This record gives sequence, structure tokens and C-alpha cells, in this order.
Amino acid sequence: MKVEATEVDGRKVYSVRAFNQGVASWLNRLPTLWVEGELTELRRQQRWQSVFFTLKDPDDGACLSVQMPRGQFDALRLDLQNGERVHVFGRPELYEQRGELRLKALSIERFGLGAHLAALERLKQKLAAEGLFDASRKRQLPRFPQLIGLVTGNDAAAKRDVLTGIVQRFPPANVLVAETYVQGPRAPSTIATAIGDLCRRGCDVIVLARGGGSFEDLLPFSDERVVRAVAQCAVPIVSAVGHEQDTPLCDLAADVRASTPTAAARLLVPDLAELRARLAQSRDRLHRGAYSLAGRHAGRLESARDRLHRAPLLALERRGSSAATRSPCASPTARSERPLTDLSFEDAQKELEAIVERLERGDAGVDELTKLWERGEELYRICAAKLEAVHGRIEELARQGESESASSSPS
Repeated sequence: MKVEATEVDGRKVYSVRAFNQGVASWLNRLPTLWVEGELTELRRQQRWQSVFFTLKDPDDGACLSVQMPRGQFDALRLDLQNGERVHVFGRPELYEQRGELRLKALSIERFGLGAHLAALERLKQKLAAEGLFDASRKRQLPRFPQLIGLVTGNDAAAKRDVLTGIVQRFPPANVLVAETYVQGPRAPSTIATAIGDLCRRGCDVIVLARGGGSFEDLLPFSDERVVRAVAQCAVPIVSAVGHEQDTPLCDLAADVRASTPTAAARLLVPDLAELRARLAQSRDRLHRGAYSLAGRHAGRLESARDRLHRAPLLALERRGSSAATRSPCASPTARSERPLTDLSFEDAQKELEAIVERLERGDAGVDELTKLWERGEELYRICAAKLEAVHGRIEELARQGESESASSSPS
């Protein structure tokens, strides 16, 4: 478009409209190009035909306004957020009405961290669709692992934190350490190989440990090879990578996620001091229960003996003066009498109580009464001797347990 100037006092003068049209016409002749910057001030309204945002140079703060048709922007499905680094493809243009320079965007691509995030999101969706992150795949950690595998870096703080935590909580634990690269291009393959090696060497649980770092430092733990090695591992895996706010993809595939390497140690092994305390409590309850049960049996036995002593006189009173002439009834006890030495405590006590009940009913003859009373006394002595032996054994076991506990306690 040819822009005409007006002659005023011997000089060419352009109107603002003409000037803007001339600049716009010249800009339209420039080629398309890529511009890199940080996306800011993203503005998108449903009723607008275009999406607007600003590209900012992260080094010196220089800014460039960008406009893109809404349909093209939505078709990219980038879900862009303010602060992301992007590459924008387009051509410069001038908004003539306001004389504002802007870039008319034709395409947008993430760059740097943004590109990594987009790739990770695609990988995450792919692996999730395969079911690698399903809760149904998660396995329980062994309560008392026989051999713990640790995949970590050489001389890493994470290695020290895990080992220190395990030794402090459960000194008898056995740990097999596989030192690998934990960052850089060689890390993914070595981590995946180490996981497989530890499985073959008999570990029944594995912990993957690395301390905090930048997003790029932790990228190997979101590598597809590592994530698949974690998901396909034959034994449960604990992921303890980075800090609590970090979430590499291996966290999603692992059976358990630990917020830090120190927290992983608490998940892997029980606290030995706590186990000892609980064992001591259980032993104390065992002793108290045994003493209490023996005491109840003893009380029941003494009650039966008291009743046995009172029963003959009570039986005679009930029978009256004709008791001696009545035909004696067969004793149910006599029919089933066994040598006293063959009777268990429960059988002897049961027979003693049956004799007492019969004597109290008063349906035994005088001669039988005496025999029943004598057998009752013998049964009582058998039961009392058995109880005394049990009580002595309980005390012996209690003293033995206290001695063993004292000798095994750490000094």
C-alpha cells in the first residue's frame, strides 16, 4: 500500500494513520520467525476471537505482545501457564489503531523445562493407561525383611541417611547396597540394571534413594526404563527420591513412597527397642494371666474342699434317723473310678465337685459317705499338688525370662 504524505511549508508530513499504515506494510514484508521467551499475562476469554499474552525476556525483562487466533491456540492443547518458557512461531505486525507492535503467533511449542514437563505428562498418561500406577498393583512391605536392597549414589547423603536409620532402628538388619549413577544420561540404564540385580541376589524389599536436587537432576527417576523396572520388580519397592514436594514417576510405580530417605528407613524395618518393650509387656501379661488363672483354680479347689468338709454332717442331717437302714445307692463315682495318678487336674477337680454335690444332696448311705469323703480328700490333695507344681513352674519361667531380658538389653 502506497502511503501519501501532505506538503506543508515545504516539508512532507504524514498523518498518524498514514504512518501506522506504512510501518504495518513494511512489517508485513518481513519473514516469519521463532521467538523465545517466558509466557506472561495470558488472557483468554470465551467471547474473544483471539488469545493474548506477553513474551518476556528472562535476562533483561524486554517484552513483546503476542496475539493468536483462539481456534489455533485451543487446537494446540498445550494447557500453558504463566511462567513457562516457550518458542513462538509467527510474524511481526502493527496494530494500526494504537500503533502497537506485536507478534502474530502461528504456532507455540514448549521449551526447556516446559518441554520436559510436557514429555513427562505424555509418558505419565501412557504408563497410567497400561495400569502401571494402579493401586491394585501395590504390595505390602515385609514386616521383618531378611535382606534389604538399596539403590543409591556413591557416597550420597541419601545412602547415609537410609543406612543410619536402619541401623538405629533395627541393628540386626542386612542391607545390600548397589551404587549407581543417580543423575545424568547414564543414570536410567544403571538404575534399572541395579534393581534387577538386587532381585536376583535374594533381596525381599528394595529402596530407591536419592536426595533432593533440581528438576533436571531428578529426571532419570522419571525415565521410562526406570519406571518400568520399578513396576516389574519381583519384590516390593520403596521410592525415596528427592524431597517431599518432588514427585518423579518412579514414585507412582513404587509400592510405597517415602517422603525422604530417612522416612524410608522407618518404613523398611521395625524399631527394635519398641519390639522389646512390646514383648516385655506381652510377657508380663502372660505371667499375670497365668497367676490369675492358677489363683482362680486354687480358689475353686478350696471352695470344693470346704464344701466337702461340711457335706457329711449336712448329709446325715438330711437323711435323719433312717439313714443307716436305707439301701445304699450305687455311686456314679465308683462306676467310673480311675487310679488317681491317671487323672488330669480338670478330671480330678470335676470328680471332686461331683462328690461334693452328691454328699450335699444326702442320697448316699453312711458307709458310702465315708468312702466318698475319703476319695474327695485324695482328689483334693492331687489337685493341690498339681496346682503347686504349676505355680512353681510359672515362677521359674518368669525368673528365667527376666534374666534373659536383662542379659540381652543393650548396655
